[in-house]
Amino acid sequence: MKLVKIMRFTFMCHDKPESIGVKVAIIGAGPAGLSAAGYLVCHGYDVDIYDKLPLPGGLMIFAIPPWRISREAVMGGIKELEEKFGVKFILRTKVYSGTKPVHEEGDEFVEKTISLEQLIEEYDVVLITTGTWRSRIPRIPGIEAKGVYTALEYVYQHRLYELGIRKEPPHRGEKVIVIGGGYSAVDAAEQAFKNDAETYLVYRRTVKQAPAGLYEIERIRRLGVNVIELASPVEVIVENGVAKGVKFQRMKLGPPDESGRPRPIPIPGSEFTLEADTVIFATGERSTPPVSPEDKEALGKLGIELTKWNTIVVNNNMQTGNPKVFAAGDVVNGPSKLGPAVGSGLRAARSLDYWMRARRLKLIPLPRS
Repeated sequence: MKLVKIMRFTFMCHDKPESIGVKVAIIGAGPAGLSAAGYLVCHGYDVDIYDKLPLPGGLMIFAIPPWRISREAVMGGIKELEEKFGVKFILRTKVYSGTKPVHEEGDEFVEKTISLEQLIEEYDVVLITTGTWRSRIPRIPGIEAKGVYTALEYVYQHRLYELGIRKEPPHRGEKVIVIGGGYSAVDAAEQAFKNDAETYLVYRRTVKQAPAGLYEIERIRRLGVNVIELASPVEVIVENGVAKGVKFQRMKLGPPDESGRPRPIPIPGSEFTLEADTVIFATGERSTPPVSPEDKEALGKLGIELTKWNTIVVNNNMQTGNPKVFAAGDVVNGPSKLGPAVGSGLRAARSLDYWMRARRLKLIPLPRS
């Protein structure tokens, strides 16, 4: 019998404490939201978690491969939150503010919507941990062709199939090009290789500058993934609406850019083409707050501010301009690793707890002398 060590989100307590009578709505059941829920229930809060997907877990369940994070461990921790600590999961529900929800990846399972304003009214405090569910893709010719995917879309369809939620097998591909150098690129390339595809990972800098790190890139290279450095896509080659390959341009490294890494500079006349039937862009994701950055009226009424990167602005206590609304995880920090997302959720939960307890103390009248 295989023993699975669960991911304990309630590591601060063994049993559910007495309720303090404060209701918290967490929007997003990913690592930040789940870790925050674990902290809060250990301090006596009543927690409801809203998520648009059919299962809790966020990218840990629906994107990160099971060989990187144990799906059984995550689900075991979620089960403990629900059954032992009374956390209520409201799934297939999208929270939004404004005239209508903005479409994002993973929205096909949404069965009902609820406004952020309603949650703010009905709960004592709200924590937003909606993560990054919108892929960025370069505006080059041919990206609308059949056979072109984002990394999130590609691995997401595989996870759905593994979970039995998707009945039809996902697209596999025989010759696959993955463009990017982050963890999503590594995961997509490894998935394609496990599908027995001839797989290429192409990155515009060298592997030394890859966000996933040299170790991860070299690991999949040893598996059999072909790694090409210093090349950037300029066009997806299309025939009859179907992707047939990618035209790349060789790059060289120049002075550091705003990220601190050497800027890739195109080398004129260095174009080359790789044939492929599947092209995967792992060129980053954007934070997805429950309000559109274009909806200035809704943002103004809520008292929430967004940066130019679509992340939510918070103070040192992870609190937005609306005192009843906190935010944490990738929706605040942008795409990150699992550890920082968990840490951000815990920090927000602690700040929320301090703020709520201070607020409740002010409501208690001083004893008469």
